Amino acid sequence: MSRPASTYRVQLTPDFGFAEVAAIAGYLRDLGVTHVYLSPVLQAVPESRHGYDVTDHSRIREEFGGANGFREMAQQLAAHDLGIVLDIVPNHMNTVNAQFWSVLKEGPASPYAHWFDIEWVDGKVALPVLGDDVEPVVDGDVLRYHEHAFPHPGHYRLVDWREGPGYRRFFDVSSLIGLRVEDPSVFFATQEVIFWLLDEGLVDGVRVDHPDGLADPRGYLERLRTRAGERWTVVEKILIGPERLPGDWACDGTTGYDVLNRVNGLFVDPSGKDPLIQIFTDMTGQPAEYRPVMAQSKRDVLDLFFGAEVDRLARATACDPAAVRELLAAMPVYRAYVVPGEPPPPESVEIVEMAAESCSPAVQPLVRQVLYGSPESIVRFQQACGPVMAKGVEDTALYRWFPLACLNEVGGEPDAFGVSVEDFHDFCAEMSPYTMTTLSTHDTKRSEDVRARLSVLSEMPGEWAAAVAEWSAQVSFDPHLDYLAWQNLMAAWPISAERFTDFLLKAAREAKTAISWVNPDPGYERRLRAFAEAAVRLPIGGFTERIEPYAMSNSLGAKLVQLMMPGVPDVYQGNETTDFSLVDPDNRRPVSYPRKPETAWDSAKLLVTTQALRLRRRIGGAAPYTPLQAEGERSEHVIAFARGERPQAVAVATRLPVRLAATGWGATTLPLPPGAWRDLLTGALVSGRTPLAHLLGQYPVALLERHDL
Repeated sequence: MSRPASTYRVQLTPDFGFAEVAAIAGYLRDLGVTHVYLSPVLQAVPESRHGYDVTDHSRIREEFGGANGFREMAQQLAAHDLGIVLDIVPNHMNTVNAQFWSVLKEGPASPYAHWFDIEWVDGKVALPVLGDDVEPVVDGDVLRYHEHAFPHPGHYRLVDWREGPGYRRFFDVSSLIGLRVEDPSVFFATQEVIFWLLDEGLVDGVRVDHPDGLADPRGYLERLRTRAGERWTVVEKILIGPERLPGDWACDGTTGYDVLNRVNGLFVDPSGKDPLIQIFTDMTGQPAEYRPVMAQSKRDVLDLFFGAEVDRLARATACDPAAVRELLAAMPVYRAYVVPGEPPPPESVEIVEMAAESCSPAVQPLVRQVLYGSPESIVRFQQACGPVMAKGVEDTALYRWFPLACLNEVGGEPDAFGVSVEDFHDFCAEMSPYTMTTLSTHDTKRSEDVRARLSVLSEMPGEWAAAVAEWSAQVSFDPHLDYLAWQNLMAAWPISAERFTDFLLKAAREAKTAISWVNPDPGYERRLRAFAEAAVRLPIGGFTERIEPYAMSNSLGAKLVQLMMPGVPDVYQGNETTDFSLVDPDNRRPVSYPRKPETAWDSAKLLVTTQALRLRRRIGGAAPYTPLQAEGERSEHVIAFARGERPQAVAVATRLPVRLAATGWGATTLPLPPGAWRDLLTGALVSGRTPLAHLLGQYPVALLERHDL
């Protein structure tokens, strides 16, 4: 089966369905992509803007156009030589569905009881919905409580919404119930439509959402590949630091957060670490070290959200709940990859035992259970690690510790400033040729161009500190939140007070230091709104304009590297031009097509994206990767590599542009592979030992294609 050369992610919504995707087929083909990568297409909650809350696996979503609309879209895309990649959600579905209704009505006797990961207590499942003194009302054969409806009579029991449910859920979202796709009948029933689309040739590949939640991700992927054939498959797997995807997972790679963080690091100056941490600690009063903040954040979410999961794991392992909390908080990754009935991999043993070293001796019996114990002990622990990491790190620690917010990305380590060119080349040498690469997704904390602006601060911490001091003297609010506010206001500029307020409210609730989703404070929120409205009236744009040439250099450099490095590059909707979006739902706003450049940065980014995608289509996806080394005093300011056997293409990008601007390239050169080369961005012909001042005179990047064929 063929693999995509590139993908373009489209967020389907009730306002932008299959007909709207079909209408941009010509635009996407001209852009150079080979496949359209769609958000989930199965029937979900009607008003859902994301589609991860599936309610019926047997239907394609009616709000998008249904099965007929999908087929018509696929035909239109195929006419433009575009394939389709689907985002599929095997781990969970919305609790409002016919199968779970049957379970609530009939209990363990329901024919669908095996569908869901339920802990039955006296034949009943706990539903966490109660929140006030209002009594549920019986309405015929339905029990109603506010917006909730349940079959009556049933065997379930209603409990306080803070208790946690009697079923495995998605993270802390009780409206999303875990599916048991390890059961073959559930596997096929929940993916019958996906297999139909694959069998008919309407879909060429899949992206698997949240495999860490599954009881047996390796087994799931094996079954998926057996049934779907050698279709391109990538998994939404968050890898931390040196962690790598297990070699026995039947997939082509990840969705690219590991790549995103390394590309991002190329454009961050390590020398900015200490001064930026100093600014952060002075402004916020927070510690200078990230790791204690991360550990405390994980302990906090365990206490806030995961009491039910901790108790369930404690019962499965016959260990103290306090020990369970300790070990879960100490785990540094989303999963340790232990499979029941098999010896645990040495890497997994090392991860768990190293985590235990930071805990009290009371966790040692638990360590033995989660590595060598019963299947339930092993699986429950695996399934608990991911939610604690996601809620404790992604949704808490990254909103508490942020000396340079472009480093606070999914899978990122905000205390790791910068990635060297050598380390990046080493990473590329180990990459799977068909893993997905990305810079922006529907889940990134900040878009790629917001991060490009923030990266500049690592090269000019002194000027940044002066600007922040000036703004803070005029408007201030919460010392902890203010510094995050100034970074994001500058980097997303211009931004409306409404968008900025929404971001700050989410950031404050996720940080959980003053307010949270479960503990609101109307007074604090009113003051936050007033701060946001006052802050956007300050002349922030002057600083943004001052750094714009450097930010544009970082943006174009990151884009070119991501599009030309190994892997299958994905372009998130609208990011072929500039996009200054913050965390969802801000980054899921509607996109207008065709994208029309409004600035020089827009034009340059669209040119780079188009030429790189078209070139990737010509040279193929698995072309060899060869690092190129610049020569001269400014060689650290360039990353360059060749692609192809002969090779056929060369990508060159500027890095750390602020320091470079003070000196220029001087006599620094880039020895090109033998032959003549044409720059697809400028049309210039170059060869041999090329001065970088000449090669990068018009744009901070160059994309060369062999011209002597």
